[in-house]
Amino acid sequence: MTVDKLLKRHQQLTHSENVKVVSHVQREEGEWVRHTVMIENVDVPFVFKRTKHYQGLTGARVNMTYYPMVESIAGMDFEQMKVVRIKRA
Repeated sequence: MTVDKLLKRHQQLTHSENVKVVSHVQREEGEWVRHTVMIENVDVPFVFKRTKHYQGLTGARVNMTYYPMVESIAGMDFEQMKVVRIKRA
């Protein structure tokens, strides 16, 4: 499915192109690997899960499709961006 079709179908999605990754951390969570990506000039983490480790993205430029979400940890709410699609630019 193309990005334009995704954006039309889901109003909450946002698409950013050619953004620079300043940090990429990969952590194992059971059978999944949780990826946390920080983007230049943005204070909110972008997260996604995969079944395997992913190539390091620190310093790379990427295109991402994502939506905002709130994760509650120990009774505190943290704003995050849930990544639906990520590709190198």
